[in-house]
Amino acid sequence: MLTISDVPVVPGRPARGIRMQVVGLLGFLGLSMAAWTIASIPIMLNSTGWFATSAKAPWTPPGWMFRTMWMFLYAAMAVSAWLVWCRYALQGSTRFWYVAHLMFNAAWPLAFFGLHPLIGTAALWIALAVLTGLCVSVGFLVVRFGPVSNSAGLLVLPYLSWVIYSLSLNLYSALNN
Repeated sequence: MLTISDVPVVPGRPARGIRMQVVGLLGFLGLSMAAWTIASIPIMLNSTGWFATSAKAPWTPPGWMFRTMWMFLYAAMAVSAWLVWCRYALQGSTRFWYVAHLMFNAAWPLAFFGLHPLIGTAALWIALAVLTGLCVSVGFLVVRFGPVSNSAGLLVLPYLSWVIYSLSLNLYSALNN
């Protein structure tokens, strides 16, 4: 089990106090849940429209699984980023790619669900490009978070796996709709 005491002091840096660590964790959870909420809006608005009748991959899970998985994955990313932040390592390109992954993740449903009624199948290809950017950014986070904290790196792996799985679903939709 992960505890706050698992976060070592960085040489030359004062340890973040327990209060600051709790505030940081709540901040990362809040940021992740805000991104999840923004990403959910175009899905809720369009999931019963064109998407309900579209061709879906035979390996597409039920809708409830998407909501459940994304909530779990956003929480895992928040904890992962918090662990890296606690070690003063969420800076520079690591911070850039952390923010980029949140933006890609929020942009994908806008492209896939939101643009489709306006531009049709082209939206699915745009969404695939966005999802590819998400995959690259999450892959970068695995490489950057892992050496800072084994737990942080491991928490990102299910996310990367789910994004790759989502890429396959998006590609099927783009090819068959």
